[in-house]
Amino acid sequence: QAELGLQPDADAATMPNAKTSLNGSRCERSRHLCVAPTFLVDGRALFAIVDLTDERVVGARWTTLGTSGVPEGVLVTERTLQNAYVMENYCEKVNSLSRNGWEMAYVLTLSDGLMVSNARYQGKLALNSAKLVDWHVSYSEREGFGYSDATGCPEFSPASIIAFNAPFTEDILDESGNEIGFTLIQDFLTEGWPRPCYYRYQQRFEFYEDGRFRIVGGNLGRGCGTDASYRPVLRIDIAASGDGQQDSFAEWDGSDWIDWETEQWQLQTEDTPYTNEGYQYRITSPNNVGYFIEPGQGQFSNEQGDNAFMYVTRRDPNVDEGESDMITIGACCNQDYQQGPEKFMNPAESITDEDLILWYVAHLQNDDTVGSEYCWADMTVENGDFAAQIWPCYFGPMFIPIQ
Repeated sequence: QAELGLQPDADAATMPNAKTSLNGSRCERSRHLCVAPTFLVDGRALFAIVDLTDERVVGARWTTLGTSGVPEGVLVTERTLQNAYVMENYCEKVNSLSRNGWEMAYVLTLSDGLMVSNARYQGKLALNSAKLVDWHVSYSEREGFGYSDATGCPEFSPASIIAFNAPFTEDILDESGNEIGFTLIQDFLTEGWPRPCYYRYQQRFEFYEDGRFRIVGGNLGRGCGTDASYRPVLRIDIAASGDGQQDSFAEWDGSDWIDWETEQWQLQTEDTPYTNEGYQYRITSPNNVGYFIEPGQGQFSNEQGDNAFMYVTRRDPNVDEGESDMITIGACCNQDYQQGPEKFMNPAESITDEDLILWYVAHLQNDDTVGSEYCWADMTVENGDFAAQIWPCYFGPMFIPIQ
């Protein structure tokens, strides 16, 4: 009330149930459960950071929203939410898909987005499961406040960004227009996007006829500020050895492959060495069957590079380390390796000839500069109607079969 200069209306708050953090408070690193209902005032957003554990307001922080082409009071939706249909057919039911030499199952989870499982290429298991468990969104590197977002089903879900349509597929074409694979796609948004303080995320699973596959996430804007850092968390249970029980992991050091003997993490930087093909890692079985791993370096469309943390952990069959819905795995605003997966490697265990889980956490920075927009969205008027303008940012590793 003191920051706004008036008594706010509870209905005016956006993102009221999204988990948050604030450096220097007990909300930091999720020591207490905190949320940040956000109020939009004159081109700015006020984050009211509430400690639900102590039942008190612990801070108020402002961000700049940037110019918006949507007049106040205009609510724009991509399409009508069909919650009952999506729930019945994609959340409460596991679907199957078979094409281009691939077979797989997929389902919408309550808080881990779209999960693909039991993906097989020409009958051979390639992927036990893959999903996007978190979106960590920070609006100030110095003060450390923002959201830990989850995506999921439109009903009975703790996710703040929900599925607003059914999963769908698109053909992947080469430069000559020939079909070489397909993409399984799922959109999530808060109704009202692309107005300020509303979000839209996307998952894309790309499968190619030559056995390659890529796990992709995307941010389609807009968010609550012009200085947002996004750190999405992928969990990938890969099966290099066919059943995935005896895999080993290695990193390219510029001249040779160096095996990782224990659970650890690595950050992709400007100085990271790659093979001539662009590979940074590989995962193999005892007979050297497996996959090279190519991170985003800006070589894919609508991308500027992933700047990603890679974590490798051993799957413990007796402990659930992310196989079930995770809600949120880590704090929103840490800038270092503490994004959540590190909690599964303390103490570090051996990962030689083991069942391995890969965690991939990219770092995306939005930009509203005219001509350089990235991770951004706005509205324009076309033929008298509002239309969304999108400058997306995508990320994700490509897996290439070792021949």
